[in-house]
Amino acid sequence: MSRPIIIDTDPGIDDAVALAIALFNKELDVRLITTIAGNVGIDSVTKNALQLLNFFGKKVPVAMGAAEPLVEKLVDASDVHGSSGLGGYEFEEPTKELLLEDGAVNAMYKEIMSSKEKITLVPIGPLTNIALLLKMYPEVKSNIQEIVLMGGSASRGNKGVMSEFNIATDPEAAFIVFNSDVDVVMVGLDVGWKTLIYPEDSKNIKNMNKIGDMIYHLFKTYRGGSFNTGLKMYDSCAIAYLLKPEMFEVVETYTQIELASGLTRGCTVVDLKGYLKRKPNSKVCLDINQDMFKEWFMNEISRF
Repeated sequence: MSRPIIIDTDPGIDDAVALAIALFNKELDVRLITTIAGNVGIDSVTKNALQLLNFFGKKVPVAMGAAEPLVEKLVDASDVHGSSGLGGYEFEEPTKELLLEDGAVNAMYKEIMSSKEKITLVPIGPLTNIALLLKMYPEVKSNIQEIVLMGGSASRGNKGVMSEFNIATDPEAAFIVFNSDVDVVMVGLDVGWKTLIYPEDSKNIKNMNKIGDMIYHLFKTYRGGSFNTGLKMYDSCAIAYLLKPEMFEVVETYTQIELASGLTRGCTVVDLKGYLKRKPNSKVCLDINQDMFKEWFMNEISRF
């Protein structure tokens, strides 16, 4: 039986690849895609989600989410993903046939509460929508299997010295999610940095199929690493955890989000040594089998 999931995303080049893998894998049942401002603004990421679904030939409802973090102004990652978020490939203009009238939070609420099976939430962008859902509709918690998120770090950051982009974009939202009493799996930078796709891999992907050719052209403009020295597949790691958790080294531990302004705002404080003497609230991925990931990633794309 397929695992029902909701993907909350800010496409984004690595998001596009993660979405493709999830949508084409029969072990996952993508019930809903919600959008969140992050890599670029909310209008662009929503258009990108619709463009991708049109390109993939998939009919999954889309709901537009928050345009800003809970407290601060959005600082996007257009320097990494380009001004549109999906530079490097010309997509057909999408229709709004799949776009729901409901916003992301209400759409998630309805899907979760009407589902006969527990839903797994897979946020691969900032956590604003998920935090709003948990605060506005706490009753959804009983029908959420777990939250498998791409974000955070048990070591250093990529937006600040100690903060990863998705968490640092909305630390208050991350604080709500990690303190929600819902099972949380953090798939962060520590594994994302090791999921490198090299030029020879990109060339192989280009020749696999129509979607592979699209991915190749997106990769040419992606700044998550370097096309020549290796591109980091951050968001695909969250999908990999759903499908092949044996690839990962995982610890169950207490994680807290630093909210104070200053040098460490947005840091995911992962208490690996138990200094804080708090019961675990998360599973944290610390490492990944790089060879296993590469084989899995290439195989998934070859099946599109």
